[in-house]
Amino acid sequence: MATIEEQIKELEEQISKTKYNKATEGHIGKLKAKIARLNEEAEQRRASKSGNTKGFYVKKAGNATVALVGFPSVGKSTLLNQLTGAKSEVGAYHFTTLDVVPGVMVYNHAKIQILDMPGLIKDASRGKGRGREVIAAARSADVILLVVDIFNPNMNVLFKELYNAAIRLNQTKPDVVITPSDHGGILVKPTVKLTKITTETIKDMTAAYGHINATVVVREDIDVEQMLDVLAGNRVYIKAIMAINKVDLAKPGQLEEVLEMHKQFRCIPVSAATGYGIEELKQGLYDTIDMIRIFLKPQGQEADLDIPLIVKRGNTVGDVCELIHRDFKNNFRYAMIWGDSAKFPGQTVGLDHKVMDKDILCIIVKRT
Repeated sequence: MATIEEQIKELEEQISKTKYNKATEGHIGKLKAKIARLNEEAEQRRASKSGNTKGFYVKKAGNATVALVGFPSVGKSTLLNQLTGAKSEVGAYHFTTLDVVPGVMVYNHAKIQILDMPGLIKDASRGKGRGREVIAAARSADVILLVVDIFNPNMNVLFKELYNAAIRLNQTKPDVVITPSDHGGILVKPTVKLTKITTETIKDMTAAYGHINATVVVREDIDVEQMLDVLAGNRVYIKAIMAINKVDLAKPGQLEEVLEMHKQFRCIPVSAATGYGIEELKQGLYDTIDMIRIFLKPQGQEADLDIPLIVKRGNTVGDVCELIHRDFKNNFRYAMIWGDSAKFPGQTVGLDHKVMDKDILCIIVKRT
């Protein structure tokens, strides 16, 4: 019987020999779904065999985490030192950083954890150069900061490795829900017009992935790759911005070329060596994480307008309670709120009320 790797190779060869067009779309989609299923099985076997393998473990700290991702020797360690003051070894040779080095950047009252990680190389997603451990650490970040050497700006290899490792940069999770059932086969229910994939292809891919009876509700005009992401279910969707490093050494016109090359990202020119652009980069990270400030008002007292509580946009009163102390949520009675999220000053709200920037919040708890 063929091994999983041999089965995957055979399926990939079938895809490479199949010319892509509307008539073959469903067949290729089905083959890709089978490959995704086999890859998942291979990963599960690999994880069970290497359960004791040492990975990178970094305790999360602060309001958000940023992972520095790039090729070896692009200046990530120097950049970490500029952003945080953390001591990460710096050297002009590959693989200076052999472990994940954390630091904390304080900006606009927010504490942002920055992780300097070993550089990624070709086949990192398959484990080369401790790639799996590096990628696992990156997957848990709130933002990925892509660090690019202006003299080596082609990032296609790195983008491919991140994509193969199920990281989706600046994408949102496709609005597709698969609900298993006990009979009826596979039923596809699109709520929008599908222009990039047919319902038959969705049905074939869902079956190829191993579903027998299920309802697939599609609320977005997805393509084959997005349907694969839905089926796999292990994708992470992470915001990303780019720091173009060593601009102090660039020739005229060189920066403009790199900016055009990576125009799909928010790019910030920096020099980790001189400190140029570091403040703009800090602001860029803060904006990308999308944090807001909440001012707390103890009952019967004035609000503390000097030191805000930092939370992520979209957080609720319940999220704020958990940040303060678990008991605040357990003993919660109600809250009063002033600011843009309130219908009127001092509105009484519950745990599911979404807070907004510069809201003033008074939480009332049960007496114990």
